[in-house]
Amino acid sequence: MIAALLSRIGQMALVIFGISVLVFCIFFATPGADPTARIAGRGASPQVMERVRAEYGFDRPLPVQYVRMMEKLFVSRDLTSFVNHGQKVVPEVASAAPVTLSLVLWAAFFWVMGSLGIGIVSAVLRDSWVDRFMMVLGLIGLSMPVFWLGEVVNLFTQSRWHDTWMFRWVPPLGYVPLTENPLGWARSLLLPSLTLAVSFMGLYARILRSELLSAMGEDSIRTARAKGAGPVRVWLWHGLRLSWLSYVSLFGLDFAQLLGGGALLTEVVFALPGVGRLTYQALATLDLPLIMATVMYAAIFVVIANALVDGIYALLDPRIREGQYGR
Repeated sequence: MIAALLSRIGQMALVIFGISVLVFCIFFATPGADPTARIAGRGASPQVMERVRAEYGFDRPLPVQYVRMMEKLFVSRDLTSFVNHGQKVVPEVASAAPVTLSLVLWAAFFWVMGSLGIGIVSAVLRDSWVDRFMMVLGLIGLSMPVFWLGEVVNLFTQSRWHDTWMFRWVPPLGYVPLTENPLGWARSLLLPSLTLAVSFMGLYARILRSELLSAMGEDSIRTARAKGAGPVRVWLWHGLRLSWLSYVSLFGLDFAQLLGGGALLTEVVFALPGVGRLTYQALATLDLPLIMATVMYAAIFVVIANALVDGIYALLDPRIREGQYGR
């Protein structure tokens, strides 16, 4: 078991290393990617260009530049922005991470609870009008772009109906820290998280319904029914246990990519200063150190999520545990 764990950690480290090399090469080693001119400013003299190149280490070999950047990013954490000179990017990402974490946790709660309810009811009442209606709603939610839905929500809650009793409670766009005002924190994230959860809710409900219906034909379900298990226990206990693998796998990857900045459009539409919006601003100004920091932040979360999903797989299915760690 220890050998398997060490092997897994080694694989994660290798993947993160490969991603860091790939991202560095894309932004610093491709032709025309020299950021010297952007840092020095338009119309800078050759002397200024040479001084900037020497100051930032762009005159050194690429392996040396890579090692120096990774050291500043992960060890000393003093990597500075190329746009906002002197501003350190690691604290900037760290300050944005709680906003994204809060948004994604709220959204995950809504889409898991909603998809469980819709998926279970649709599976139990399969082929009925309720099943068809819920699946159509899920397909509509899955088809709506999150930025469009967010703009529609803002149109009604921030503009047209903001002064009515229905939406008077909605705060202005932005984020309220949890430590500053817990109620304001929850109110500022309610509509953005619901908007983000809509498409995931529809997708997860359809997947869960399909998995539950497939599980009902398993021998273990027939055995449970033969032993006198009631419908509630059959569906909510035995059925869900057999349906979790696909659901958990998808949830782990989606949660990680959203936490790594995948909620970019939602954060931009609702003016939330999270990692996604930070990435958007870095891309708009081509701030390479900030882009590098946000991409590596996202990559680490996705790699860790993959490892956690594998571990949860092993807990849910003993056959996988025996294959990974031995009997």
